[in-house]
Amino acid sequence: MKVLLVSVITEDLFMTVLPLGPAYVGAAASNAGHDVKMLSLRSAESHFLERLKTEVDRFDPDVIGVSMRNVDDQTMKDTVFLLDPVREVVQTCRLLTDATIVVGGAGYSIFPVSALEFTGGDMGIQGEGETAFVMLLDRLETGEDPSDVPGLYLPGKGRTAALHFPKTLDDYAMPLPHIHLEIPDDAPDEPIWVPIQTRRGCPMGCSYCSTSAIEGRRLRKQSPKRVVENIKQYVNAGIHHFFFVDNTFNFPASYAEAICDGIIAEQLEIRSRCIIYPAKVTERLVHKMVKAGFLELSLGFESGADTILRSFNKRFSLDEVRRISGLFKKEGVFQMGFLLLGGPGETRETVLQSLSFVDDLALELVQISVGIRIYPNTPLADQAIKEGRITSHDNLLSPTFYVVNDIKDWTYETVGEWAKDRPNWML
Repeated sequence: MKVLLVSVITEDLFMTVLPLGPAYVGAAASNAGHDVKMLSLRSAESHFLERLKTEVDRFDPDVIGVSMRNVDDQTMKDTVFLLDPVREVVQTCRLLTDATIVVGGAGYSIFPVSALEFTGGDMGIQGEGETAFVMLLDRLETGEDPSDVPGLYLPGKGRTAALHFPKTLDDYAMPLPHIHLEIPDDAPDEPIWVPIQTRRGCPMGCSYCSTSAIEGRRLRKQSPKRVVENIKQYVNAGIHHFFFVDNTFNFPASYAEAICDGIIAEQLEIRSRCIIYPAKVTERLVHKMVKAGFLELSLGFESGADTILRSFNKRFSLDEVRRISGLFKKEGVFQMGFLLLGGPGETRETVLQSLSFVDDLALELVQISVGIRIYPNTPLADQAIKEGRITSHDNLLSPTFYVVNDIKDWTYETVGEWAKDRPNWML
């Protein structure tokens, strides 16, 4: 079948976003014998719908997959809802062709019923698409009932089959540069960071996190050799900057070390970013990461108050955060930290503790948010229901945030005052 995979990129927050998820799906569909065309649309570009029309007319697809990465910008103040451009893409495709329109992606997977209804797709796939989308293409090509496709949603019917997460990622085709993942030229002021995913799923269970709806709770990995070979393909294509998008690059530590060992053994001259969960990081791992080119990282602590860490179900201490940040600081690694303020149990005292904590860490960059986005089927959503902030019937597609209202205005004012003298703090 002729398949057009459209990535609707609605935001470039800290770097240029590249559509890794659709690239994996495109590689799987191509390997299954389908004729696949990849199209990335940035909604900020004034003529993005004209590009879509041109490609649909030229390619004449049988199936169009539309991927949505985020639903909103997760910022409570002046929230930007990001699904309007996705709906425009679906509506435009509907006018241009009779092709079946399938929606999916990380953002869709969190809100499979309401996002399908909002965008107007013919069907949607929740969770990983490598297996499910290829199965759906086969059913559509043969005219068979697609109801057994894992994670498939139909309008008015809901999910027709349970999600399936394979135990290993090694069966998935790896996306190749400029074939499945189109990489634009570097921006004038920064390089393009190519996303790499070595593992999926997260068992940590942070109270506000939506990862389990997208990837499941069980940790599943690529073999380190396969990861390194894929990076090598990008290096051979002239690409040297990578962002490891795993939620917890350092879990398990032995696996992270194996990846670093492979990069070092291949003598790959790369610079990488990753996300570190601040627990169980050893000097040996830090040394290997730096030697392998990991010179920037996001440190995922989210609060500088012990009571709030417990509320978030974080499994580390503030002393552990200090220790790990110090290890990376000794090696000259650029560190970015995040604070999520205003969640359950937050007080003026805990806000000030968090601001003092992150100030003492002296990170190169700090992102501070007031209010926490409430996602369905999370402990935070359960607590919000118990407190009467939302009801069990709310689909939460419209951006909804948890914030302790008694200190909301004070928190905004206080953070703003602190940030005046700290140009590396982003609000």
